[in-house]
Amino acid sequence: MNNHQTTQPKIGLITAAAFVIASMIGTGVFTSLGFQVLYIESVFSILLLWVLGGVLALCGALSYGELGAALPRSGGEYHLLSTIYHPAVGFLSGWISSVLSFAAPAALASMAFASYLSVVYPMLPPEHLAALLVIVIGLIHLSSITIGALFHDFFTILKVIFIFIFIVAAFSISNATDHSLIPKTGDFSNLFSSGFAVSLVFVSYSYFGWNGAIYIVNELKNPNKHLPLSLFTGTILVLILYVSLNYAFLYSVPMAELAGQIEIGFLSASNIFGPVGADIMAVTISLLLVSTVSAFVYLGPRIAQVMGEDYYILRWLRKKSSKGVPVHAIIFQLAITLIFIYTATFEQVFIYTGFTISLMTSVTVFGVFVLRFRQPALTRPYRTWGYPVTPAIFLLVNGWILYYLLVERLLESIIGIAIVSLGIIFYFLNLKISPAAELKNRYL
Repeated sequence: MNNHQTTQPKIGLITAAAFVIASMIGTGVFTSLGFQVLYIESVFSILLLWVLGGVLALCGALSYGELGAALPRSGGEYHLLSTIYHPAVGFLSGWISSVLSFAAPAALASMAFASYLSVVYPMLPPEHLAALLVIVIGLIHLSSITIGALFHDFFTILKVIFIFIFIVAAFSISNATDHSLIPKTGDFSNLFSSGFAVSLVFVSYSYFGWNGAIYIVNELKNPNKHLPLSLFTGTILVLILYVSLNYAFLYSVPMAELAGQIEIGFLSASNIFGPVGADIMAVTISLLLVSTVSAFVYLGPRIAQVMGEDYYILRWLRKKSSKGVPVHAIIFQLAITLIFIYTATFEQVFIYTGFTISLMTSVTVFGVFVLRFRQPALTRPYRTWGYPVTPAIFLLVNGWILYYLLVERLLESIIGIAIVSLGIIFYFLNLKISPAAELKNRYL
């Protein structure tokens, strides 16, 4: 590989965990429950869905912890898969990350931000609001790593405090819905239905971000220790908050009113705090989504920048400012995010993003088995807890999700496959136009 630039580490454990937490707590948990109740009408099954999603994320985080500590370099799946399998596989994962895994979630979070604000201020155009948020956050992260990290930490801490207050307030109301946590006849049969599998896509998307710190390994002060610890603690905390928050939604709003709705938090806040309080909460929830957009805007370009260091066709993305900010990569991702905001519907982006993320993370987690087989003597500062069971659980459940997506949501799955295929074209195009010296350096 080419010699690549290094960035002076500036990020500690708290900020690394904050990126994990903020990447997860955002669009999904405040919007996806309305889609889930269309398929599942059991409170027990829905909460079990969120527990299973958390366990799945935890299994993935434990596996990524081993890979990231053993192969420390920023770039996430792109770097890991290039090393474990082949540069072509790494290129595809990096392509998916650059085009979908961060740009699309950033678009979704900004669209949800605009949707919540529009409930209170209907005169404001949602698309322009979403675009404005993305641009402002992009400018903040373009300024410097330190300013961007402080901005991100503040909004992440605010988010966790707010969710805790919201949960406590929800369980204090007197007009709660009559939802029992005790499983009923037929609840366990829901686990094997196509509706449960599709709903698990929404939940898995909501947990997306459990691997957030893997993309900034080079910027961590102590990657061998802080990487696995930030992945583990961030995922555990989010699992607890997610299950509690979704039960709070179900506790405060009848399922019939939630079905098909996006502004779940607003509906719940209306029953908890009344109309005026609900407006205030809608604005507050929109502000909480700021850290989610911030996480994706910060993390995603790190992959594109590393790819720019390694591939001739993407060399323009390697540009960094004097402060170590990947300038061109951030601008590139912002442009893709704006395209999603103005061209796609919320649910479409949700589904085909979930498909490609599940595919990419599955290939990466399988890399734990491959790397142990190929390089058993490799130094591993951290080993996956529960191996081989934990990565096997992740792979089995994700395989089940991908199967049902292909069956139930074929169009969105085809869009995801088409985006992957476009990455293959760019990879072979790079082989044709790259100087001979670079190809020899990479492949020989």
